[in-house]
Amino acid sequence: MNRLSQQTSPYLLQHAHNPVDWYPWGDEALSKAKTENKPILVSIGYSACHWCHVMERECFEKEDIAQVMNAHFVCIKVDREERPDVDAVYMDAVQAMGVRGGWPLNVFLLPDSRPFYGVTYLPPQNWVQLLKSINNAFDKHYDELAGSAEGFVQNMLISDTEKYGLIASSNGYQTAELDSMFEHLQRNFDTEKGGMDRAPKFPMPSIYKFLLRYYDISQNPEALAHLELSLNRIALGGIYDHVGGGWARYSVDDEWFIPHFEKMLYDNAQLLSIYAEAYSLTQNPLYADRLNSTIQWLQTEMRNEQGGFYSALDADSEGVEGKFYIWTKAELKQTLGEDFEWFARLYNVSDHGNWEEGHNHLHLTRPVLQTASALRLDVVDLETKYNAALRKLAEKRAERIRPGLDDKTLTSWNGLLIKGLADAYRALGDENIRALAVSAGVFIRDNMMKQSRLMHSYKSGQATVTGFLEDYAAVIEAYLALYQITFDEQWITLAKNLADYTIQNFYDQQEGFFYFTDISGETLITRKKELFDNVIPASNSIMAHNLYLLGMMLDDDQYSKISDAMLSKMSKVMLADVQWVTNWAALYCIRATPTAEIIIAGPEADEMRKDFDRFFVPNKLVMGTTTRSDLPLLQNRTDINGKTAIYVCYDKTCQLPVTEVESALDQLAGV
Repeated sequence: MNRLSQQTSPYLLQHAHNPVDWYPWGDEALSKAKTENKPILVSIGYSACHWCHVMERECFEKEDIAQVMNAHFVCIKVDREERPDVDAVYMDAVQAMGVRGGWPLNVFLLPDSRPFYGVTYLPPQNWVQLLKSINNAFDKHYDELAGSAEGFVQNMLISDTEKYGLIASSNGYQTAELDSMFEHLQRNFDTEKGGMDRAPKFPMPSIYKFLLRYYDISQNPEALAHLELSLNRIALGGIYDHVGGGWARYSVDDEWFIPHFEKMLYDNAQLLSIYAEAYSLTQNPLYADRLNSTIQWLQTEMRNEQGGFYSALDADSEGVEGKFYIWTKAELKQTLGEDFEWFARLYNVSDHGNWEEGHNHLHLTRPVLQTASALRLDVVDLETKYNAALRKLAEKRAERIRPGLDDKTLTSWNGLLIKGLADAYRALGDENIRALAVSAGVFIRDNMMKQSRLMHSYKSGQATVTGFLEDYAAVIEAYLALYQITFDEQWITLAKNLADYTIQNFYDQQEGFFYFTDISGETLITRKKELFDNVIPASNSIMAHNLYLLGMMLDDDQYSKISDAMLSKMSKVMLADVQWVTNWAALYCIRATPTAEIIIAGPEADEMRKDFDRFFVPNKLVMGTTTRSDLPLLQNRTDINGKTAIYVCYDKTCQLPVTEVESALDQLAGV
């Protein structure tokens, strides 16, 4: 066993038995490289990564390859989920080298940690040849390597304002600019299969969030049509686990057909939010079903004993990608018995399979009843039989060897999930969902927070790694959501305290954005900012949303001014190519029209909130109390003769209070 055996990260522990003399990232390894004047190999991955497993089997488990690595390099293994700061720095460097990023990410550094070369997966013969070539270059051409490394470092040190031309806009927030953003985004739509016109296909929650808000303002039917097409295909296709619930990370093709089978908490967390809002808007029962099934999977398979949620399920089981999820025709026939024939037609099951080596993967393009009608399947009580068939498959699948579970609990991803659960609760009204959200919020409060500081990772009763901006941004968003579904003021107080800490320890006054790392955290070769939205929105864009909302809820301009300054500087990028900044664009939607302040006061505040929340009103905040509150927006807001009242306000100016949800909705519609 090597030094990784002392770590808690499941990914690092997977490599604890490698003959490679792996070090975890830290002073011991970095000092060794300087003392012995050896180049550093930093190999970055995560536990659910299929190609990380492949490279481990082919390279890192081989004695002869390990001998070359140990002889010439100080070898460091990094879990990108545990140390996103290290991953971001060296991913940026590798992309500056012209290498397409991905994992495993293998980066070669000089002894002072400056990067000079990087690759992703390589087969063993190519890997050994590269190791020997780099060792030769380090011995005989050090000055050239140092020159290259210095160039990459200088590129990373260029300020974001300079690199991307981020200049504050003086145009304010105009709905006409939203039309322009949508038109730019629309050029890259896959109008046949949904999503963006590329493969592989990733669910992109921040794009769908923008479309929901843009549609609310514009009523542009093209925005709604593409949103529904995308969400329907993601809900019906192969990246959704029809048997067990939950979504895989992405589709390797452009059909949403065959997934990369790993299931990540962050994808499912954000998709809960999107499908909840879409259900509130459309009342499509498919969306409600996917919400309920995914939450059931999360509760059953991904929740720890303290109420937090684990990080991921592996793509592989028994060393084979997707083995847990796929079926031969014979397996399906044996399991389903008399239900096999119609089920096989529904899912186009065949002897030769629709995937590798005669296996079938479950996939639809239209809802079950529509597919059955098109196939002229004459099955009495089809929907009941269909659900029973899925239960049979789930019971059979439970006998298989399960994919590996990454059982660390990440603060940032749990924050995203709390927000997703809160949104799902608002849409569905199921009290079990609210209980799960509150329990996860308590878990973070009690286990990941020390005064107003957050830790990043939790495993085996121990919280480790100083929190990053993604942790603060996601947890502030989560706690603001928890307040709005409970009216429990502890959550808004905690959100304020975390926001104050973030401003004090992460905010760059000169550029007007937040660094990714705490000023008191470990110093890397550069201190980066995360500005561009990807599969997970940028931590800066989440913070901009948070500060706008917090400023309104607490009637405190210091927060909203920072948010507006951040958003203004991103306007140029939004108008140039919005697909990379759609969470920023979603905030632009909120700022382009007045935000409704919904104040509910009286003994039935929670029940009335629950009734109100069923409706699709994305540009709102909801606050309430059953008695009295010192929160600014709640002062002088009381019941009416003992009846719970709803106040619909804009910019702290309220319409006459009403005692019926329908009347409040009429007031909103009349604005």
